[in-house]
Amino acid sequence: MGLDDPLSRLAHLRADEALLSAFDVDHLAPEARLWQTGYLTFTGSRQIGARREYTLGYPNLEVESALNDSLAKALIGEPGQVSELTSRLYDLLVAGDFDALRLHVESFFAAIPHQWHTANPIAHYEGYYASVFYSHLAALGLDLAAEDATQLGRIDLRLKFNARIWLFEFKVVELAPEGRALQQIKDRGYADKYRALGQPIHLIGIEFSRERRTIVGFETETL
Repeated sequence: MGLDDPLSRLAHLRADEALLSAFDVDHLAPEARLWQTGYLTFTGSRQIGARREYTLGYPNLEVESALNDSLAKALIGEPGQVSELTSRLYDLLVAGDFDALRLHVESFFAAIPHQWHTANPIAHYEGYYASVFYSHLAALGLDLAAEDATQLGRIDLRLKFNARIWLFEFKVVELAPEGRALQQIKDRGYADKYRALGQPIHLIGIEFSRERRTIVGFETETL
């Protein structure tokens, strides 16, 4: 599907000196604001002719967790509800309860106000659903990677937790045939990269309907 959106790219942004040194509050780029407030830090740099380019990323997991927790709370608008959902997500991952996980993801998206979907064009794109779930997972402060590269493509989300590997692929059924999310993980051999670890690998294909604004497919397989 591709998760090339601002939420997942915060871990590896690129910016130049002019962007980062800007202090015009009315026209301040989000990445500059996050750097100036300490949510992002320098992770590398390179010289491109006369231009210096910097790579930005989270300074640590605690900051990544805090920022994504704030994003999820802003999205739903009820901090207490988000905290409860985040705590429940952790318990479900520990238990490895996939039926309950499906219900949880349905509840999480159902908590997003209707007007957020209708007022934001991004909700019509496939990457929106994965990026929102990314923030929900990232709020836990676990070993999570978006767009994890393999030899045949990129895994939407990869989670390492509790001596297990979790591979998530997201599809929107209005844009791809039903049943393709899990099948893509299998067809492209995304799990092969992690087989040598000798840990259980959970393949999770999640399919949304942007018209119904809910999950219409949730398939799992454990290797």
